[in-house]
Amino acid sequence: MTTFTTDLGDTRGVAALKSQAEGLFLRKRLIAFGLPALVLAYLIYVIFAFDVPGLYGRASLEHARTLVADSYSYKTHVTRDARSGDVSVAIEGERKGAYPAGEAPDWVQLGGDASAVTVVDLGRGHQVRFLPDNVTEYDVPGYGTIHVSSSRSGGVVADLPSADVPDWINLSKSRLALKTEAGRLTVTRTKAEVFRYFTGWELFWFTLDSPYHGMGPAMLLRHAMNGEAAAIWHDFWMNPMWHHGEVAWALFETVLMAFLGTFGAALVALPLAFLAARNFTPLMALRFGMRRIFDFVRGVDGLIWTIVLARAFGPGPLTGALAILLTDSGTFGKIFSEALENVDDKQIEGVSSTGAKPLQRYRFGVIPQITPVLLSQILYFLESNTRSATIIGAITGGGIGLLLTQAIITQKDWEEVSYYIVLIVLMVMAMDWLSGWLRRRLIAGDAGGH
Repeated sequence: MTTFTTDLGDTRGVAALKSQAEGLFLRKRLIAFGLPALVLAYLIYVIFAFDVPGLYGRASLEHARTLVADSYSYKTHVTRDARSGDVSVAIEGERKGAYPAGEAPDWVQLGGDASAVTVVDLGRGHQVRFLPDNVTEYDVPGYGTIHVSSSRSGGVVADLPSADVPDWINLSKSRLALKTEAGRLTVTRTKAEVFRYFTGWELFWFTLDSPYHGMGPAMLLRHAMNGEAAAIWHDFWMNPMWHHGEVAWALFETVLMAFLGTFGAALVALPLAFLAARNFTPLMALRFGMRRIFDFVRGVDGLIWTIVLARAFGPGPLTGALAILLTDSGTFGKIFSEALENVDDKQIEGVSSTGAKPLQRYRFGVIPQITPVLLSQILYFLESNTRSATIIGAITGGGIGLLLTQAIITQKDWEEVSYYIVLIVLMVMAMDWLSGWLRRRLIAGDAGGH
């Protein structure tokens, strides 16, 4: 609040008061209008400095739609080899999801040999036919029939119903790729391949070679009651496509990294915090040095420590735990030292009056006072480090982060990426609930959780 003091009977005093008021109003106007204008100018600079218009121009809505569709659906590949003429059917194009030779889903009619015709019915009137001599036909409702022939010497030759090539067909001398609402067709010199999408995560429970594939819950329960529970669990847990057992172990490694790093940092930081607290370490040089050490280890980001430690100790979950320990040691050291500086000296004096030794004074006069702060911060960082361990694991080669990174790099199985992300979210939610429950039990003494 600004006040003015002057003699109203003095003309010069009135003029000075008016000048001060005008100056005050001018500063307020500059702040009121100048600060938003400065922020607006900075945002405009950011838009052009980071090439936001160019980013928008490079964005592909078609690729985004494909990515989203791959996250909740799967595709079945029907492939004809140009050399042998053999036709194979595989879910996601993987050997582990391949149908046995001579078998196919009901929407694929296998020709039997290279001279026969294989018909792939994509639904909605869309039909692909693999003809002899590496000729492929695709009936597109409302457009016509596309004839494609391929050879190693002549490349790919397409006969389209119209002279103009529509935007959903990509045609060159070595490749034809088209995408319709029913599926996709790709023809190259070496193969012709049809993709058909289906909603869901196929083979999530059992692969095609499992006797339990395609069974409903009631049928599975009946087999389990007949003594096949162990076999059912084995086929699910050892699923060669979704790797449920490996994923569960990766989740355990991620939680273990967060647990070891967080509680290891707390054990290291607590005794060092006494050296950084003003009321426990009178020597200023020692306090200053310890505080700078805390600033250094927490000033370097955990990802940087991860790279450095991976170089020194090699990849692995333990390296990730050490990176978390280093970073959090500095943070805990600062938090714990500030908590120690705010303890009540009367409680320490009361313990000292009983003849307690220095360690006993710390144990019974200091620790009980800072325990709520310690536990609250440790549990919060445990929850936060569970998320951080996912990224650290991607660098050190451990935990669910490694599996997530591998699935993203392949640019193929985005439904697995969705699966891992769902598990990570559930893991973080579980750690959030667990840390909240522990805080109520250990800090508030709420055994009933109310």
